Amino acid sequence: MRKRSIKIFRRAMLSILLIVILALIFPTWTPGIKGENSISTLGQVEINGAGHEVMIRGVDRNNPILLFVHGGPGCSEIPYVRKYQQELEQHFTIVHYDQRGSGKSYHLLEDYSDVTSDVLVDDLLALTDYVTAELGQRKVTLVGHSFGTYIGTKAAAKAPGKFIAYIGIGQMADTVRSELDSLEYTIAQAKQADSTADVESLERLRGPIERGEQYTPRNMVRKYGGAARLIDDNRDYTLGFLLGTEYNALDVIRYSMGVQATQENLLKEGSTNHLPDIVDQLDIPTYFVMGKYDYMTSVDAARDYFDELGAPEKDFVVFEESAHYPQFEEKERFAAWLMGVVDRLQ
Repeated sequence: MRKRSIKIFRRAMLSILLIVILALIFPTWTPGIKGENSISTLGQVEINGAGHEVMIRGVDRNNPILLFVHGGPGCSEIPYVRKYQQELEQHFTIVHYDQRGSGKSYHLLEDYSDVTSDVLVDDLLALTDYVTAELGQRKVTLVGHSFGTYIGTKAAAKAPGKFIAYIGIGQMADTVRSELDSLEYTIAQAKQADSTADVESLERLRGPIERGEQYTPRNMVRKYGGAARLIDDNRDYTLGFLLGTEYNALDVIRYSMGVQATQENLLKEGSTNHLPDIVDQLDIPTYFVMGKYDYMTSVDAARDYFDELGAPEKDFVVFEESAHYPQFEEKERFAAWLMGVVDRLQ
């Protein structure tokens, strides 16, 4: 009886080991799109000497290009974004990429200690050249989200001739101002919920936040509705990692390692070098798109920056039901707005 139990245990362990190995090496891909001129590719592209994972999708490769810059820092949107861009794929060719040291662009044994926003800006500009050459178009519409707006704004200022327009979703601005807005919001919500412990915990952070040494804890912002209201972004990531075809288990490990390797330094850079002090003019049409309840990057801080920023054409658009993810939380309205803007600028 004991020998039989040992055999069963060994078989079970072997099965588990095989499952783990398969999960780690399982091939990844992005599903095809019907249409003789459609495009659906996922793979590594060498950009400035580093391998970058690039996903390109659309029903017609001749449609206008949208190049998305993910936030985090280090938080790729490739694992889950397909569920939110089905309508956009009908009208645009959409490019997502994992930034240097992020997600599938994190390569084991490589050193990412010198990754700065300037490095990521140069990568983005080189990727833009690659994409336009690959698709036979002259320019792209640049869309940054969250920390991706820090990179995107700087890229649009450095090389405006590569872009039709710049769109900042959850636009970064004066980080200290934004974080104080987040702090006040979470404290007010915690008081409303009679959560004395949360109020006391948040109040203890006021000094470090005012000095730009710390961010309002994202778990608190999320808990009180300042991150997402109509979607569950954490669940999106989990399901994308578990069920999506673009990432396997090894990619999830790389994702986690990339966040650890790059996020702290990039966040520190963003909190000490504020965008309004770096970029005060964009020479292309510029649009800030904010969710009304966004307290990851506050609406008021973004609006102050918008008012100071020079641009030949600009607009500040607020989505009334959203927080930090209006492009996902109100995807139909976002798609309609975006199509109107790009159609007019083409």
